[in-house]
Amino acid sequence: MPAAEVEASLRPVQEDDSPERTVFKEETSVEGKQVVHMQSLRMKITVLGATGQTGQYLVNQALQQGHMVTAIVRNPGKLTVHHDNLKVVEADIFSADSLKTHFKGQDVIMSCLGFPASIFSAVTGYTLSMNAMINAMREAQVNRIITMTSWYTEPNSGAQSSYLIRFLLLPMIRSVLTNMYEMEQFLQKTDDISWTVVRPPGLKNLPASAQEFLTHEGYFVPNSSGNPAGSAVGRGDVARFMLSLLNSNAWVKKGVAITTK
Repeated sequence: MPAAEVEASLRPVQEDDSPERTVFKEETSVEGKQVVHMQSLRMKITVLGATGQTGQYLVNQALQQGHMVTAIVRNPGKLTVHHDNLKVVEADIFSADSLKTHFKGQDVIMSCLGFPASIFSAVTGYTLSMNAMINAMREAQVNRIITMTSWYTEPNSGAQSSYLIRFLLLPMIRSVLTNMYEMEQFLQKTDDISWTVVRPPGLKNLPASAQEFLTHEGYFVPNSSGNPAGSAVGRGDVARFMLSLLNSNAWVKKGVAITTK
């Protein structure tokens, strides 16, 4: 077909006459006939943990997809991204009152918050921040949250992992995994919010790939023998999977372990 016979344009149209959510319509003219393809919704997303390594991939990919992003940070100088659709704000992640102002009018909350392991005391950042987020969401009338934890949060789920992971790595980060698990248990008791917990394995500081995802509703992704399938995934791919959930209800009110093929 000659190139002159095909013309395409991408323009936003409002869905249900709402200015908050925009559907992108791709209109393709082929030999005088118009074909319309509906693309993904442009959403208003608030990201917590936006200055972390995974959070920065998430912010960048969300902006590339046309979303409006509000990044909640403690130190704005750490976020080096500049974009017309990016708003950077400071807030206390442990205070619902501090968060609710920035949650109003948003379509979804996405959290990449991480807290360091502790030998001498319990880690509490995951549960305290999630409690604040959920209370702020209720006050701001936001219903959807997507957050990330890790493989092996359930205390006995690492029994089939490798010797190195089971007896060296997991004990070193058990304080983090314990609090992640407590946060997951808190969400499971939260009936009025549509939540999803994304559980990646070890994280590599790599951009998004085109690799297919393997998923499992559990605490790791098993191979055909029931053993863990792989041990690490790129942070960019974790962000890619989290953003893919914006257009899917497949994992609402569930925890999903992921890896790539």
